[in-house]
Amino acid sequence: MAKKALIAMSGGVDSSVAAYLIKSKGYDAVGVTMKLFDNEDIGESREKTCCSLDDIEDARSVAYKLDIPYYVFNFKDNFKEKVIDRFISAYENGATPNPCIDCNRFLKFEKLMQRADELECDYVVTGHYGIIFYDKPSGRYLLKKSVDLSKDQSYVLYSMTQKQLAKTLLPLGEMTKTQTREIAESLGFVNSRKNDSQDICFVPDGDYAKFIEEYTNKKYPCGDFVDSKGNVLGEHKGIIRYTIGQRKGLGLALPHPMYVMKKDLENNKVILGENELLFSKELYATDINLITCDKIEKPQRLKARVRYKQQEQWATVEQIDENRLHIEFEQPQRAIAKGQAVVLYDDDIVVGGGTIE
Repeated sequence: MAKKALIAMSGGVDSSVAAYLIKSKGYDAVGVTMKLFDNEDIGESREKTCCSLDDIEDARSVAYKLDIPYYVFNFKDNFKEKVIDRFISAYENGATPNPCIDCNRFLKFEKLMQRADELECDYVVTGHYGIIFYDKPSGRYLLKKSVDLSKDQSYVLYSMTQKQLAKTLLPLGEMTKTQTREIAESLGFVNSRKNDSQDICFVPDGDYAKFIEEYTNKKYPCGDFVDSKGNVLGEHKGIIRYTIGQRKGLGLALPHPMYVMKKDLENNKVILGENELLFSKELYATDINLITCDKIEKPQRLKARVRYKQQEQWATVEQIDENRLHIEFEQPQRAIAKGQAVVLYDDDIVVGGGTIE
């Protein structure tokens, strides 16, 4: 009897080709789209988002072409609680969130996997670029970078558990994006040339502050821009509008370039400084998930990435308690931001990661 696979279809080219590849391998395939929000809530723009009504129609069209059953699951309440509310709370608390990681963690590989179990599916399939494999010596499922490093998404998958890795298939991991598009074109998929989504799906125009104010119906008060000595440099337009390392959009005429170094929530101040003051050699991370082991028993030299598009950097990693890491870099790193993920690599294998404190 064929194994049954539940395919998360966002309406994009990657998940569509993943569905085709899984069906061609003989799996009993079922396509599903997670409805995460209503278009009118966010002022949806077709080409820049995923999971909108247009995307549902694109996914349905591909499922019809592949002759596989297709369903839409309403996960709006879960998405609001686990992704949008966490996103807003992070900005309100001076952090820089990564909602795509939360969406993978709480929706795709938690909620969708629960639904797959209920439907007696053996696997969940996604269009992520990454490779999952079973490592006999350690007896663990491991995650490593995809063949196409320019599209690799291992960073946003670091929170996957052993159970989730064992039940997930990533058919695109050994392919390049060019090959994916070629397959989609050869099959006549409606989305073969569709643009990749660039922005956060529920903030299609990229204006996070405007979205937060409209969604919460709150106004965030102006306050002072100050330098590291407390000298007032001007007025900011609300603390949620700024991220660590930001230089553009401050609205100040300064004698030399200055960057957002820190946010003082208690006094509603944004502290600016010169570029060299943005560099630091260490960080602490909490809410950790480890893939290659249950615990890092002794300090280890690994590579670490503190932003999605950053090149990994050598660091010494020490687990200081059950849910906390201390990471010391060999070279100072620029603009390490609270709320972002730090992900650890041993060569091309993901060791694990956590949220930067």
